[in-house]
Amino acid sequence: MPSELLAYYQQRAGEYERVYAKPERQSDLALLRSLLHDQLRNHHVLEVSCGTGYWTAAFAPAALSVTACDLSPEVLAIARAKPWPSANVEFIEADSYALPVFDRKFSAAFSGFWWSHLPRHRLSTFLSGLHANLQPGATVVFIDNRFVPGSSTPISRTSPDGDSYQLRRLDDGTTHEVLKNFPSESDLRHTVSCITPSPEIILTDYFWLLRYTIP
Repeated sequence: MPSELLAYYQQRAGEYERVYAKPERQSDLALLRSLLHDQLRNHHVLEVSCGTGYWTAAFAPAALSVTACDLSPEVLAIARAKPWPSANVEFIEADSYALPVFDRKFSAAFSGFWWSHLPRHRLSTFLSGLHANLQPGATVVFIDNRFVPGSSTPISRTSPDGDSYQLRRLDDGTTHEVLKNFPSESDLRHTVSCITPSPEIILTDYFWLLRYTIP
């Protein structure tokens, strides 16, 4: 993870989950929680960039086990302190770009709101590293934001490579430039076209969900 993005999330840890309190997004969020609960049921799940465990809580009760990774000790401390219903959830400090060698292959992978922080040129490398930890036939699920004027933070600039950025202000008064991409449905299909010709894509007003199976 780029050092500037890590520093941003370390400073933002205590206010991270406020973004999920926006009133206009509640029905979409409820739908995503329900979908994740169903799609990751009875799986051994590898979660990448788990943050404070907000989305872990949506599917952990239905999963057989969850190994959730993040590089920020600050957000992991918040995640570990939550009242998990069973001992099937493990949080480990790990870089999403360089996942550790696990002692098993997982039957599913999930990542929430991480795809948008990946530079476009690093997507394929990241996915290859993730897929290396999965069993054949494993389920992979991503969720992330759609850009909605008036609700989303405005885009401050776009790089020559096509990556978009936002300026975000934290409670401590600091302002951070954060990479935040908003892929279209065709972008998502193109990215995973070498893996599957028919991924499942669900678009809500504020979010998207991508689900596919490893051959």
